[in-house]
Amino acid sequence: MGSVFALLAFVAWGLGDFLIQKTTRRFGDWLSLFYITASAAIILFPFVYRDIPELFAIETLPDLRILLLASIVSTIAALCLFEGLKRGKIAIIDPIFAFEVVVTALLARIFLGEQLIPLQFICVGILVLGIILISIKSFSHFKNIKLESGIIFAIFATLAMGAENFLNGLGARLTDALMVNWFISVFITLVTFSYIAFRGQLREMIVDIKRRPGLIAAVSLADNLGWIAYSYSMTYIPIALATGISEGYIALAAMLGLFINKEKIKKHQFLGLVITIGAALILAFNTG
Repeated sequence: MGSVFALLAFVAWGLGDFLIQKTTRRFGDWLSLFYITASAAIILFPFVYRDIPELFAIETLPDLRILLLASIVSTIAALCLFEGLKRGKIAIIDPIFAFEVVVTALLARIFLGEQLIPLQFICVGILVLGIILISIKSFSHFKNIKLESGIIFAIFATLAMGAENFLNGLGARLTDALMVNWFISVFITLVTFSYIAFRGQLREMIVDIKRRPGLIAAVSLADNLGWIAYSYSMTYIPIALATGISEGYIALAAMLGLFINKEKIKKHQFLGLVITIGAALILAFNTG
């Protein structure tokens, strides 16, 4: 079941990442993040409301602290991710995101003592390499690369997303997958709504919802489905493995951009696609 959920996250996030780029360029970071998290907060509430009082009990205060920390880190990660995708070229930004799985695995090793067997370790390394290859449209982009704002945001996003993955998995184990996603979504919704109201963008938000309901619904469904599936996967298998399997979404997102924009696939990109999918499948069938 852990592998199934991780593969579901793989597909959902691949579509979600592609849609997020379109959404942030249309609505901006804060509005896009609000639409995604507000949708999750509303939809998941009927499934978790009975367990909410338990979060504030004295004996479960450590769990609440983990959820609060996960919410803060998730907010930072999402904003850095959105800003990186908006400012930078996806061919340069996405390869940096590939190291998210390394950060997550290190945190799981340090704080939970999770270890990978040699085969799993090798597959994670091959998967990261495959993601980098498939995400790179042309190596000429990297000849005169500078630390532009998009790249800086991508680096911070990678570190924050690695921590976010770890805290999400830990929170899912301490509470449950739906609760951790609902709690984080409510937190981010409140933060983004406050900022949107402060900026006087409430009218703009209403107009966006009326004009582009399909895009908002699609990106919200894809991204939230990915997070829920990912959280469930980490309750069945080690966090590093769940992250490794689902991390192929980066390659899928890059491939969607190539296909929809009708661009030709280079040889190294095809190689990256093959080894990424192969490594993810091997991990999915070797989670013991």
